[in-house]
Amino acid sequence: MAARRMRVLLVMFMLAAAAVSGAAGTAPAGAPPAAASGANSGAVSGAGATSGAAATSGAAATVERYLEGLSSWSADFKQTIEDRDGHVLRSAAGRFYLQRPGRFRWDYREPSEQLVVADGKRIWFYDKELAQANVRDIDTSLASTPASLLSGQGTVSGEFDIKALPDAGGLRWFQLTPKRTDTDFQLVRIGFDRDGELAQMFLVDKLNQITQVSFTHPVKNPKLIPDLFTFDPPPGVDVIGREGP
Repeated sequence: MAARRMRVLLVMFMLAAAAVSGAAGTAPAGAPPAAASGANSGAVSGAGATSGAAATSGAAATVERYLEGLSSWSADFKQTIEDRDGHVLRSAAGRFYLQRPGRFRWDYREPSEQLVVADGKRIWFYDKELAQANVRDIDTSLASTPASLLSGQGTVSGEFDIKALPDAGGLRWFQLTPKRTDTDFQLVRIGFDRDGELAQMFLVDKLNQITQVSFTHPVKNPKLIPDLFTFDPPPGVDVIGREGP
């Protein structure tokens, strides 16, 4: 249960209560804007192609600039997982902590206590109610995932095709499509507020399920204690997976 829930987060990680145009069917209400397209979209050439390439480069630069200035981050989050028709399948809330590179913590407080911790080498998924923990190595499976995007495990332009979308809901939106074909999601959308702070993330997976995460009360580059990114299974907890040095 905990590992499956977090799989959605890693493969994740949210973002996309919008079943983007052409990728996942009809977008639900309130979804971020779909990329502009038209009957002649495949016939762009010359100045149009140059303009499109410049726009793509500019979008990538904007996202990379934000991430380059990010060494640590924390925020409250609310997460929902919906089907392609907009029906909520699961919802949760808690606090997120990030220490780049490679360390993050999802501290779930509602509806039950769960924890996802990446210490730079391993990822732990802990469900307090089930008294169960699942651990696995951080490896290339994180490449081209939203988790790698925030944690600094991969480069933005190297792992994703990026383009700007029209502003919506007071946010500036960007769409990231993985360049690899062996990921479990189709695309990610991220929204920045007027202050240039990350506010929302959306993800559409290959099952057309939609994960949306909204962030509030963000703190950029706080000093975080190292213990946030370590996990020692409590006595009696069933540990599944590898526990390397």
